[in-house]
Amino acid sequence: MRKYLVEFIGTFFLVLTVCMTVLGGAGNFAPIAIGSILMVMIFAGGHISGGHYNPAVTLGVFMRGKMPAGDVLPYMVAQLLAGVVAPLTAAVMLGSMDVPAVETTRLNVVPSLIAELLGTFALVYVVLNVATAKGTEGNSFYGLAIGFTVLACAYALGGVSGGAFNPAVATGISVAEIKSFSDIWVYLVANLGAGALAALVFNFVNGRDDA
Repeated sequence: MRKYLVEFIGTFFLVLTVCMTVLGGAGNFAPIAIGSILMVMIFAGGHISGGHYNPAVTLGVFMRGKMPAGDVLPYMVAQLLAGVVAPLTAAVMLGSMDVPAVETTRLNVVPSLIAELLGTFALVYVVLNVATAKGTEGNSFYGLAIGFTVLACAYALGGVSGGAFNPAVATGISVAEIKSFSDIWVYLVANLGAGALAALVFNFVNGRDDA
């Protein structure tokens, strides 16, 4: 239960930061806050739950062979629940603020699929290499590496797809009406597909000795 609570807390603050910075008018500084909160929450909870905060990461870690099958669904439920609660919490706070209106936008499907696939692949590939590989075992930089991956991909690809790279974040930005709920399938397909692909590539590159 402690692991699932940690996953909820970390995902909650990640999605809350996304909603508050995007809707609160942080503009081009939003990715810095988002990458930073992910980094610190990974350092805070990584020793308990692994600090996934992302169903695509959970899928990748499971396929990599570093997670019991019985934890996969509870992790994802905790993450997605946080993806619903966080935007509702943000709405309460933003309701008392004078914030600029943000129009709900629809995705351009093919470019968005590509952007979300690439960004999520990069994220999960980095997670697997810095947080689960024998060659980097016991390092102190894994949270920084993962946070900076999200920051860089948000700047590089966020203008195309919104830069979710995470089904829980996709849920949050849909509940917050930043993106249309009718497009959430794009995120789910690209994010989970990329998580699985990253695990397959990692296992191929690292081989059985690192399992």
